[in-house]
Amino acid sequence: MKTTIQTDVAVIGAGTAGLAAYRAAIAAGKRAVIIEGGAYGTTCARVGCMPSKLLIAAAEAAHEARHTGAFGVHVDGPVRVDGREVMARVRSERDRFVGFVVRGTESIPTAHRLIGHARFIDNTVLEIDDHTTVRASRVVIATGSRPAVPPSFQVFGNRLIVNDDVFAWDDLPASVAVFGPGVIGLELGQALSRLGVRVRVFGVGGAVGPFTDPAIRAYAAQAFNQEFSLQPDARVTDMRREGDEAVITFEDADGQRVTERFAYVLAATGRRPNVDNLAIENAGLALDARGVPVFDPLTLQCGTAPVFIAGDANNVLPLLHEAADEGKAAGDNAARWPDVRPLARRAMLAVVFSDPQLAIVGNSYASLEPGSFVTGEVSFEDQGRSRVMLKNKGLMHVYADIATGRFLGAEWMGPRAENIAHLLAWSCQQGLTIAQMLAMPFYHPVVEEGLRTALRDAEAKLADATKK
Repeated sequence: MKTTIQTDVAVIGAGTAGLAAYRAAIAAGKRAVIIEGGAYGTTCARVGCMPSKLLIAAAEAAHEARHTGAFGVHVDGPVRVDGREVMARVRSERDRFVGFVVRGTESIPTAHRLIGHARFIDNTVLEIDDHTTVRASRVVIATGSRPAVPPSFQVFGNRLIVNDDVFAWDDLPASVAVFGPGVIGLELGQALSRLGVRVRVFGVGGAVGPFTDPAIRAYAAQAFNQEFSLQPDARVTDMRREGDEAVITFEDADGQRVTERFAYVLAATGRRPNVDNLAIENAGLALDARGVPVFDPLTLQCGTAPVFIAGDANNVLPLLHEAADEGKAAGDNAARWPDVRPLARRAMLAVVFSDPQLAIVGNSYASLEPGSFVTGEVSFEDQGRSRVMLKNKGLMHVYADIATGRFLGAEWMGPRAENIAHLLAWSCQQGLTIAQMLAMPFYHPVVEEGLRTALRDAEAKLADATKK
C-alpha cells in the first residue's frame, strides 16, 4: 500500500549538498524530508576526497623512502610496497570516514528519511519507488554526479574502471592506462606510479589538471613526465581488449607508433550530473543539452518553479565546500520561496593533491581580459626553503589588475600549494591589492617567501604599466 507524505521541502539526495539543504530547511522552521536511493555516505567520503588522499599518503611514504639518499640518509635495501596492505588501510580508513557521515545522516529523524529512487510526477510531487508519494511545496535536487565514460571505451570490457573501482581493489595491479589528466587522473595516476604500478596517462587537447595558463600547464606537463608518462595531447590509434589485458596503440612523443598492454584502463574523463533517472521531464522545467534543468547560478532556482538544484548535480563548481554552500543556499531559498536570495559565493579555490601540488585561486588566466593585468612569476627551483627540503620544483603566476593593483588570481604548481592557496583565496575574497598583500608578514625561511617573490614581481610590473 502506497503512503502519501505532505511536506514543505523535499530534498532528493543525501550527499554533501542534500544534507546541507535539509538542515537549512529545518533550521528555517519548515517541514522537510530527505530522499536517498543509494547507500548513505557522501561521494567525498566513499570514492572521492578521502580514499584518494589515503592512496596518495601511501604513495608519498614510498616516494620519500626511495629518495633519502640526497640527504645523506641511506635506507638499506629496496623499498617494498605491499599492495594488499596499502589497499587494506585505504579501505579501512575510508570506511571509518564513511561511518562518521552515515552516523550523522542517521541522526536525522527516521520519519524525515526516505529510502528509494525519486521520480517527478510534476514539479513538486515525487514518487519514491512504488511505496511513497511525496507532496511538497518545494523541491531541492541534490543528486550528485557520476563518472562519464565515452562509449568507445566499452571495448575494454571489465578491464575498464572508474575511480570508484580503484578503492575496491584488494591489491595493486601491475599496470594502468589513465585517460584524462584532470584532477582525478593526475592524483591517482601519480599515486599508483609511486606505488610501483606502471602508469601511462593520456590526454586530449593539451589539458593538464585545472590549468588555463599555457606556461604553467607546460611546466606541469614536463614535471610530471619526469616521473611517469603523460601525453596531454595523445594520438591513440587503436584500443582493444585481448584476454585479460587492455591493448592500446598510440604515437609516442617522438611520433613513433607504440602498442602497450595494461591490466586496467582508468577512465578519468569527467563526470555527469545524476538527473537522467528522475523523470525530470515531468517537472515542466526547461532543460539544457545535458538534460539538467536551466537554473540561476546565484539563487539555484530552476526557472520560476519552486525547484532548486545544488552541488555536483548542477556542475557549476564540483567541490565539497561549494556543494555545502550551495546546499545551504538551496535549502534556505526553498524555505523562503518565493522570496529567494542570491548565494554569496566565496573566492574560487581549487587544489590538486599531486606532488608538487597544483592550485588555482580567484580568476583563472583564461578568464582575464588580455592587456588588463600583469603577471608576477616565481620559480620554486631556487627558492630557499624548497631547496632545503628537496621540494624545489614548481612555477607560480599571480595576476594583478593594472587599473587598481588588486590581486585577481593565481595558477601554480609548487610545494605546499594547499596552504598557500588558502592565503591567496582569503586575500582575493577581501579584495586586497598587491601592495596590501606585501605589507603582510612573511617569516624566514618558509615556502611562502616564494609567493612574496611573485608578488614583488607583479608590483614591479604594475609600476612599469602605470608609467606607460
